[in-house]
Amino acid sequence: MSPISPILDPLVHTYVPASRMNESLKNDLVAHCQDILKSHIGHKVDTNFTQLTDMVKRRLLQLSPNGTSASTFSNLVVRLLDQPVLSRKQDAILFLFTLSSLNGRQQPTIQMPMLSQPPPLKVQEVPPPNDSTANTGPKGRSNATRLKEYRAHKGISHMNESLLVRDTLYLMQGISGKYVRFATSNEDEKKLVFISEPMVTISSPTQALIHRLAELGYLYSRVETFVREREDATGVGMIEQSLCHYLQTQLTEYYRLIAVLETQLTSTQREDVDSHGAFGAADEETGLSLRRLDVWVNDWRLRMRMMSVCVEGARDSQGGALVNLIHSYTDNGDPFVRKFTDELLEEVSRPFFATLHKWLFSGELYDPFEEFFVTADSSLGHIPYVHPSSIPGGINHLSNDGGFGGFNGDTEELSGLRENGQKLWETKYRFRKDMLPMFVGESFGRKIFSTGKSLNFIRYSCLDSDWVVTREKMSNTGGTLQYGDIGGLERSIDAAYRLASHRLFEVFIDKFKLLDHLSALKSFLLLGHGDFADQLMETLGPSLAKPANTLYRHNLTANLETAIRSSNAQQDPVDVLRRLDARILEYSHGEIGWDVFTLEYKVNPPIDTVLDQEAMEKYLKLFKHLWQMKRIEKTLDKSWMRVTGGAQTFIHLPELEFEWHKIRLVIAEMIHFVRQMEAYCRLEVIECSWKVLIDFLNKKEGDLDALIDAHRTYLERVTKKILLWNSKPGKEEVLLRQVLEIFTSILQFREATDNFYNYCLTESARKDREMDAERGVYTGHAAEGDAASSRDNLSGLLDRLKDYGSGFSDKVQTVVQQLQIHPDLDCRFLGIRLSFSDYYKPKKDQQPTKS
Repeated sequence: MSPISPILDPLVHTYVPASRMNESLKNDLVAHCQDILKSHIGHKVDTNFTQLTDMVKRRLLQLSPNGTSASTFSNLVVRLLDQPVLSRKQDAILFLFTLSSLNGRQQPTIQMPMLSQPPPLKVQEVPPPNDSTANTGPKGRSNATRLKEYRAHKGISHMNESLLVRDTLYLMQGISGKYVRFATSNEDEKKLVFISEPMVTISSPTQALIHRLAELGYLYSRVETFVREREDATGVGMIEQSLCHYLQTQLTEYYRLIAVLETQLTSTQREDVDSHGAFGAADEETGLSLRRLDVWVNDWRLRMRMMSVCVEGARDSQGGALVNLIHSYTDNGDPFVRKFTDELLEEVSRPFFATLHKWLFSGELYDPFEEFFVTADSSLGHIPYVHPSSIPGGINHLSNDGGFGGFNGDTEELSGLRENGQKLWETKYRFRKDMLPMFVGESFGRKIFSTGKSLNFIRYSCLDSDWVVTREKMSNTGGTLQYGDIGGLERSIDAAYRLASHRLFEVFIDKFKLLDHLSALKSFLLLGHGDFADQLMETLGPSLAKPANTLYRHNLTANLETAIRSSNAQQDPVDVLRRLDARILEYSHGEIGWDVFTLEYKVNPPIDTVLDQEAMEKYLKLFKHLWQMKRIEKTLDKSWMRVTGGAQTFIHLPELEFEWHKIRLVIAEMIHFVRQMEAYCRLEVIECSWKVLIDFLNKKEGDLDALIDAHRTYLERVTKKILLWNSKPGKEEVLLRQVLEIFTSILQFREATDNFYNYCLTESARKDREMDAERGVYTGHAAEGDAASSRDNLSGLLDRLKDYGSGFSDKVQTVVQQLQIHPDLDCRFLGIRLSFSDYYKPKKDQQPTKS
């Protein structure tokens, strides 16, 4: 017994359990293992390299007499000698040659379990499988062996693989072959039909392999159909055209692969001698087999699947949405899918980047198929921007009256264009988030949108002659925009955004004097020029006290010009003063001039982009409120001067001195209220908000939208705080109405005070006449009953003064209480300033003082 036999016995028993019960099987397996161990595989043979190659060539000529294999081996040897990596090249060839020699030897007859050698077939009598004699063979015979015996008996053979390869090449092009074809019905378009000959069959594994290869033909048909449909269709977008171009390029490469495979199949068929007719033996080998074909087209199968997925998505998407769909496949762990998607995006995104470059650096939108994430309003595309230089006579001839009238009200066409000019910035171009590619991002998309809009605005609205220089600067900020350089794209977007925004700020502030216009609105409509407001109040006061239907605009304009020339407002720029105008609002019966008078500031494009119609309406609303507050202030000043000066100088009524004292207290209380309201509006609201706006303008950061938002925020803050607007639903203008009622009470009290003053003058004159009569000096005739009627009038006057004074205090107390719970902090501080000594604290909340 061999010394290694005890080691091999347990190994054979472990891996072949049947050998435990069959001693002869175990001995055969052990002997076979010993033969393997005693073989000379890997042992060095003392032969030189030339002899070894000659031996291999002779062996190959025996196997393939046509010499093809030997020629191929010679080429491989030459290439092997050129490789510096392998050091033992002769040993490697010797090892492979020894293996091939072992495969050609006669293998020992070993009966493996369930794979026993079948007995010799008797061709004369082979019963069919269903016959009872079919089960009389050896016990270990398999079903595959029985099927092989049955087919050999019936003369049935496997179809020649070269024929199947030829049909498979047809299937890969979406064409039905001779023996394998696609199903004709639309419902079974993915199904294959195998046409079998009477004495030839196609095995199930081969059918499965053909099914796998035919998937390429199905996918190819879908992609080609999509490309053909888009070629014949109208209105196909540029991005979709670019996708079709890439798909067509890939299909061309696929055609080239099919052509190469067909050429190889044809050359192989020419070399082979078809000795068995159309259907040869099943084990006949060809140069191009189905398995080799499956290996070669594996990459194309993945590529076709990706193209088919993109085709299905492109049917419902276009433009940026289609780019997003393709970009979503880049988040894939498969390197092949990621690489293919990157290549596809590089090609498909070229029209997008061409449109982006034109929009980002020129402000021009060329998007005929609406594929870009910026869209233009076609209804506004034909409306040009209106610039002052395009108006006949320019800004110096804004009106025909030679004064401060602004635009001519009869020029309807010009005002219509002006209204459209205000809408162009916000409505001509719109941002479409659904078309924005994901690799750009919304923040950069907003910057791109703003940059192009700013350049377009500078070019067409501002008529800036230096916009070409700005475009050149922006074009030099980066290189070519492309998908492969997302970092460079972001840098170019940031640089272009900064340059366009900076230039836009320069145009608005330096060329169109936006800061001068904002200062003029603050000085005139928000009454920032105190001396101008005082002069205007003095010149217009007598006229505004008249009924509204007696006022004329030219008189108001003349008074406005007088107030300007009498104050420091005359130092303002002429362009600003010419935009100022006096207006009379629509009035109803019974209204007076104070109710319908207002100032108006004319703006024109492109300034009206910032100072739009809504903003000007808020300025007019603020002017009306501040103008009324100014009227109350002047009324109280005159009343105080009369009460403290005239009453003590001309009136000598000691019995009414206490009443005058109470009147002075009420007027002082009213003056305190109005002065605190004015200080709050001027210092706490307007000046603080103005400081924030000026700081933003000095930074020159952001785009025109940021400038518009900054001004709207400034105006919104001023409006809400001055008008004491409450954010709670249903209580927005409650405090404003109460303040207006307080103003009305002040005017009523002032009227009652004037009546009381007139009564005191009359009573003092009457007493003077009586005293003169006692001295014998005749100074006039005293009417009978004057004393009685005066006493009756005095009682009514004192009652009205008391009612108006107490009503004022009650209303102020109510306002203070609501201000103390107001959600705005500045409004709560106003309540503290109005009642800093808790004067308006409710009586029930006041602590009784202990003596």
